[in-house]
Amino acid sequence: MFKALIVDKDDTGKTHAAVQDITLDRLPAGDVTVAVDYSTVNYKDGLCIGPGGGLVRHYPHIPGIDFAGTVEASDDPRYAPGDKVVLTGWRVGEAHWGGYAQKARVKADWLVPLPDGLTTRAAMAVGTAGFTAMLAVMALEDHGIKSGPVLVTGAAGGVGSVATAILAHLGYQVAAVTGRPETADYLTSLGATQIVAREDLAETVKRPLEGETWGGCVDAVGGAMLARVLGQMEYGASVAAVGLAGGANLPATVIPFLLRGVNLLGIDSVMQPYDNRLRAWARIARDLPMDKLDAMIQPATLAELPQLGADILAGRVKGRVVVDVNA
Repeated sequence: MFKALIVDKDDTGKTHAAVQDITLDRLPAGDVTVAVDYSTVNYKDGLCIGPGGGLVRHYPHIPGIDFAGTVEASDDPRYAPGDKVVLTGWRVGEAHWGGYAQKARVKADWLVPLPDGLTTRAAMAVGTAGFTAMLAVMALEDHGIKSGPVLVTGAAGGVGSVATAILAHLGYQVAAVTGRPETADYLTSLGATQIVAREDLAETVKRPLEGETWGGCVDAVGGAMLARVLGQMEYGASVAAVGLAGGANLPATVIPFLLRGVNLLGIDSVMQPYDNRLRAWARIARDLPMDKLDAMIQPATLAELPQLGADILAGRVKGRVVVDVNA
């Protein structure tokens, strides 16, 4: 028997989440069984736990879109019992039972060996949000970051926090956008050199091009803010877009792309090729300052997850919520 957060739906269609004891035979099929140490709380987890059921199609269900732990059993020669592994993406926690349990069974192709220098707790302090942030930074570097500060929108959230810390550690000037003034000290501690109030970028686009201000951007918001930022990029600069919190519509014109050569880079962390996942995790182990992780972490237990799911949907969560599934 082991503990898991089970989300189920009653006859009225309402979902309920509770910690239960379950057995291994209830886990879905897979090549590798992992004894989970830690998972995290991401926006998608909030949707899966929430009363509407969000992204879940089949019940009962175990949310948790990422996890890190130790291989317990394996039918794949790439992994042996005792190996430390990390998993992000592949719709784990949405279409496949996820990390909010003390054990998980998944396809071997979905896993990545935990790189040297990272513990399972540190890997989940990074988690899907940090993995996505690193993919965004890598994409900006691949296209060339210009001379101005790198803008990070939604900077107090999971993706934004890690992106800020990585970019600052790499020597870039970081302008962090936040709608919560009380997070300014936190963002400065991560390395931000400039705090930008969200309302300064929230106005509807009036001119398709403004002054060339930003040498690059990690955008974790989307919507109208992304449209506004596009017109402020330096010539040939890139925006790595990773989030839809501000909506999927983009009320912009083609002018920033045609007249200023701005690149809009879409970042999807769900189905990244294996080699790119290895590269990203290796970069995380090398380029994310570990002393910054503790400032980002909010610890949690399985029992606290229903409330934390609601909190993240309401925008009340700062940094990274790391779930100790064995606490």
